[in-house]
Amino acid sequence: METAGVRLAPGLALIVSTRKGIFFLQPRSGRTGWQLSDPVFLGHIVNHAVLDPRDGRTLLAATRTGHLGPTVFRSRDAGGTWHEAVRPPAFDKAGPGEKPRVLSHTFWLSPGHVDEPDTWFAGSSPQALWTSADAGASWQSVRGFNDHPDYELRTEDPQAGTPDGPVLHSIQVDPRNAAHMYFGLSGGGVYESTDHGENWAPLNHGMASPNADPSTEGMETAYGDLAWKETGPQHDPHCVQIHPQYPDVLYQQNHCGIYRLVRPGTTWERIGRNMPRDVGDIGFVMGVHPRDPDTCWVIPMDGTSVWPRTSPGGKPAVYRTRDAGSGWERQDRGLPERGWYTVKRQCLSLDREDPVGVYFGTTSGEVWGSPDEGETWHCLAAHLPEIYAVEAGVAG
Repeated sequence: METAGVRLAPGLALIVSTRKGIFFLQPRSGRTGWQLSDPVFLGHIVNHAVLDPRDGRTLLAATRTGHLGPTVFRSRDAGGTWHEAVRPPAFDKAGPGEKPRVLSHTFWLSPGHVDEPDTWFAGSSPQALWTSADAGASWQSVRGFNDHPDYELRTEDPQAGTPDGPVLHSIQVDPRNAAHMYFGLSGGGVYESTDHGENWAPLNHGMASPNADPSTEGMETAYGDLAWKETGPQHDPHCVQIHPQYPDVLYQQNHCGIYRLVRPGTTWERIGRNMPRDVGDIGFVMGVHPRDPDTCWVIPMDGTSVWPRTSPGGKPAVYRTRDAGSGWERQDRGLPERGWYTVKRQCLSLDREDPVGVYFGTTSGEVWGSPDEGETWHCLAAHLPEIYAVEAGVAG
């Protein structure tokens, strides 16, 4: 069945996924005046929607609809029309003696390598990795992770932990090598594969754990070691990003700080220790400059006491480093002086213009943008449903 949508005009676009559908924003003049579209999939939860940078016209949307349940829709005409996947992500029926697994929702979507133009990856809750070889029309389980003998040891109990369920997220493909990939488990840690997903190894050395002894840096773990999970502490990466031009550089916003890793090293460095003490380095989002491997943006959240997950002190701000985390600068010009924003892990995105545009969305339904790398901020849209994800792309 075909679903009518809104076709994107050629050029820059923001794809805004919300609790009640998808909205598109496109600039009218420069990058300060924007046109908001009518909603697509109005009334349905859309966890993530992404425009394929390889062709500029394929859009995929991870949805949870009232009558269809968790599924994936795709558009091949820049959003004009949509069709449901003929085989969306779904666990196999449990065999005798096996614990049944039922998909709650598809949470994350990532286009594959440029040399594999119809390949996509998806992460879900319960935590699992899925792949499509036909541009999202059908999905298969990545059994090297999903059916691994240590699956239950590696992953979080679906009935506990992360609000809205544990998720597999931040699927990153090395632009030099389609076989080399990373993803994050919230909770569970960062994982790496060098063989198209046949095998996965934890990559958590140097990261603190929220359940470790508070007098220590957290449980130190060697590359590939799962021993930490057997004793209880559980790493919780919130967002992981690989640099697109310098893919040996990775950044991570974790439950326990901001980290940077330079491969072939295997130890994460906590660069968030250089953030102002009264702000801290807790948050959900991470954005990396498309050309400069030493520049990234984060949006701190209050991680004290009951973890309110709002702007620290009720003072919204974005923070930028331009020296790989040695120093951080506060960027709040144009943002409200007072506000208790919550910005979820998929709600920060950057374009590839010069200067780079930076965009974020809030659970209170506002989209903010900066056309000058965070120096000034403008409200691009307000009064939307709760925002789950913001993705910048270029429609062809």
